[in-house]
Amino acid sequence: MTHQSRELLQLLHHAERQLNDIILGKNSVIRLALICILARGHLLLEDVPGVGKTTLAHALATVLGLKFARVQFTSDLLPADLLGVSVYERNAEAFRFHPGPIFTQVLLADEINRATPKTQSALLEAMAEQQVTIDGETNALPNPFFVIATQNPQAQIGTFELPESQLDRFLLRLELGYPDAKAERALLQGTSRKDVLAQLNAIISPAQLQAVQQDISSIKLAEPLLDYIQALIGATREDQRFSCGLSPRAALGLVQACKASAWLDSRSMVIPEDVQSVFPSLAGHRLILRQSGRSDPLLAEQLMRGVAIP
Repeated sequence: MTHQSRELLQLLHHAERQLNDIILGKNSVIRLALICILARGHLLLEDVPGVGKTTLAHALATVLGLKFARVQFTSDLLPADLLGVSVYERNAEAFRFHPGPIFTQVLLADEINRATPKTQSALLEAMAEQQVTIDGETNALPNPFFVIATQNPQAQIGTFELPESQLDRFLLRLELGYPDAKAERALLQGTSRKDVLAQLNAIISPAQLQAVQQDISSIKLAEPLLDYIQALIGATREDQRFSCGLSPRAALGLVQACKASAWLDSRSMVIPEDVQSVFPSLAGHRLILRQSGRSDPLLAEQLMRGVAIP
């Protein structure tokens, strides 16, 4: 690592500690959330209300120095409410585009599965190509651009299932879960999360974040590790329990996430443990069971255990 890379790594570790002070007892989830952002991926947080999904999204944007916007997804939210709209201005005798909240660096799509499929689909182009097309005109989104979406369990009333095309654009899906007894006691005795969040400062700048992302691209991945990744991807496609296996987009995302994991551990090369730490969160929401039409994160771990490391 260069001197600049070591400095950036120290800043990211400091950011990770700050996040651990906000979301107590969830160190592994926070690490994976950071890996997702560093790998240029979008993040899906799925869990019951009240466990800190929105707080984590806001804290991530703050410590990374990124402009943040939150949109509460509801059944009456329209695509124009998210993307923006062209309005005719009589004085100029022309239409003028008024950007929507999506024109930010971190968009929190809160309770994304409470919006209709039509509104959910408005995110597809933005998440894949970092742009939106309205009235035939293409508008570039800020760089960097991330979507962090929160989602309630599908069994809850008033939710719509995310289509496979939407799920595939989220690099990782994470579940926070309830805190353990020790973390919950500290939460109950400590300062309000709202107050702690208000005191949080940016640890790095957007330019430094982009420098980290460039640095991550230089992490090496040996041929045996590529064999391992391809074996995992192939296993998902051959397993008859799933309606379809992992896409090439998912495979590329897995490589980038593994490199980000290695970089955070100050290594210049990916090792099998990087793959194993990332794969369940990357594959769990993409592997849809034929019979039920639902995903099961535990199946991704089970499948991974059945693939030998070269």
